[in-house]
Amino acid sequence: MKIKDFAVERYFAKYEFSAQYMLSSSDCDGYSMDYVLSVASADEKNLWESLKLGYTETVGSEFLRKAIKGHYKTIQMDEIVVSSPGEANFILMNVLLNKGDNVICMSPMYQSLYQVSKDLGCSISFWKPHENTGGWHYDITDLKKLISSKTKLIVVNFPHNPTGFSPTIEEYHKIIELARERGITIFSDEMYRYLNHNKETGLPSMCDLYENSISLWGTAKTFGLAGLRLGWLTSKNKGLLKKVEKFKDYLSICNSAPSEVLGTIALNNMDKFVIPNMDKIRFNISLFSEFHKINSGLIDFEEPLSGSTAFIRLKINEPASVFAEKLVKSTGIMLLPSETFEYGKCHARIGFGRKNMPEMLSVFGHYIRERYF
Repeated sequence: MKIKDFAVERYFAKYEFSAQYMLSSSDCDGYSMDYVLSVASADEKNLWESLKLGYTETVGSEFLRKAIKGHYKTIQMDEIVVSSPGEANFILMNVLLNKGDNVICMSPMYQSLYQVSKDLGCSISFWKPHENTGGWHYDITDLKKLISSKTKLIVVNFPHNPTGFSPTIEEYHKIIELARERGITIFSDEMYRYLNHNKETGLPSMCDLYENSISLWGTAKTFGLAGLRLGWLTSKNKGLLKKVEKFKDYLSICNSAPSEVLGTIALNNMDKFVIPNMDKIRFNISLFSEFHKINSGLIDFEEPLSGSTAFIRLKINEPASVFAEKLVKSTGIMLLPSETFEYGKCHARIGFGRKNMPEMLSVFGHYIRERYF
C-alpha cells in the first residue's frame, strides 16, 4: 500500500517550528506539565508518582478507559480502544474497508480521513459545502444524492475542521437516519468535541446514537494536550473494535504510560482545560471579526459555529498558496492555504486557540494593507 503525501502535515513540517506566528493552528496553546499536575486529585497524583514506564494494555489502561467512559452515555469499558488519533483512523480504514467500496467524506477535510481509504482502492465521493452569507453549510439533500449501492462508509467531522460548521441536532439525526436505512457505517471524527460556542452547537457523540458508528476523540484539540498523542475509538460494534485491537499489534502495540495518566487527569478535570480554551477561542473570534471589518475588501469571513477554526476566503489576485508563502517569508506568519486541503485556491484556515492572536493580527493587518490595498 502506497500512501500519498499528507499535504497539511507536510506544510506544517516546513513551517511549524520555524515560523514566528502560527495563525492557522487548529489546536489551542499547550498546557504545561505543572498545570496538568496542579489540577490532579490526590489519587491522580499518586497514580503519576507511582507510574512505572513499562508496557500498557493494547486497548488502554483500565483507569484511562474508566475516565473516557464517563464522557459517554452508553459506551462501556469494552467498547473503547485507545490509540493515537492518526493511528486509530489508519487502522479503522484498513479493517473496515475493501477495494471497490464507496466512501463519502466531507470536503474540505483532514486528508487522512479520505486518503487512506482512497489508497486502499475505495472510490471517494465528496460532500461539499455551500459558502453562504451567515456561514458554511452542508446540505443533507446533497449527502443523500451521493449515496449509492456501494457506499460502505460515511465520514463526518463535527465540529468541522476547517470551516467551523456544526449541524443542528435535527440535521445530525437525519444523517443517522440516512445511514441506518441503508446499513451504512458512520465514522465520526469528534476531535473538537466540547468546543461549543453556544448550547445549540453541542452534539451528542455519534456512538451514543447510532449502533453502526465509530467515534474518534482525543486530547489534542479539546484539551490543549496535543503532545500526549492520545486518542480513542468508541463504538457499540465490539467485533470491529476487536479487529482494530489486533491490527494495532503491528503498529504501536500499546500507548505511552505517562500520556495515559496525564490524559486521565485531563478527562477527570475537563472544565479546567475546556473553559479556558473556549474563553480564548471566543475572544479571538471577536478580535478576528473586528479585523475583518477593517479588511473586508481583502477577505470574507463568517464566524464559525463551533470548534477552533474558520475557513476564510482571500479576495486577492493570486492563489492562496502563493499568498501564504509570501506572508510567512515577509512576516513569519504561517497561514494554511486551501490547496493543502485540496479545496481550490481561494481560502485559508484561521485558528483561534492561540493567546498571541492580537499580535498576529496586528502584523497580518499591516502586511495586507501595505501590499494589497
